[in-house]
Amino acid sequence: MTPVYKGILLAAMWLLAAAAPGLARTPDELTQMFIASYDLLEAGKLDQAQEIYQKILGKDPGNPLALNNLAAIKVKQKKYDEALKLLEQARSRAKGYKVKVNKVCDVDGVCLAFRPLAVAYGDQDLEPLVRLNLLLVKAKMAGN
Repeated sequence: MTPVYKGILLAAMWLLAAAAPGLARTPDELTQMFIASYDLLEAGKLDQAQEIYQKILGKDPGNPLALNNLAAIKVKQKKYDEALKLLEQARSRAKGYKVKVNKVCDVDGVCLAFRPLAVAYGDQDLEPLVRLNLLLVKAKMAGN
C-alpha cells in the first residue's frame, strides 16, 4: 500500500474513532445482514456477499452502506466504472445516514468497506467516508 493510501486509510479510521456512540436504530435483521455480508467480503466470498447486499437493497432501496460495500466488491473485481456508479448513488443518500463502524476493510488500497456494530448505529455521518471512496476509485482509474 502506498504512503498516500496509508494516510487516507488512517484519516478514515480517525474519522470513525471520533464518532460518538449515538443510537439511531436500524432493524436487527438488516444489521445482521450487513455483518454477515461484510464478513463474507473480507473472507473473499464476493458472490455470497454481493447476494446479501442485493437483498438489503431489496428491503431498503438506495441504502448507502449497502451501495458503498457493493462498490468495494466491484473494486475487488476490477470493475471500477460500476464501483464509481454505485458510490455516486451512495453519496447522494449518505448525508444524514448515521453509522457506527467497528471494522474497516481496505479493498486493494482503493476502496473501504464498513462493518457496522451488531446492535446500533451511531452518529458518524457516512457521507465523508463515501466521498473518500469516490476519490480513491477515481485516483485508481486515473492511474490505469
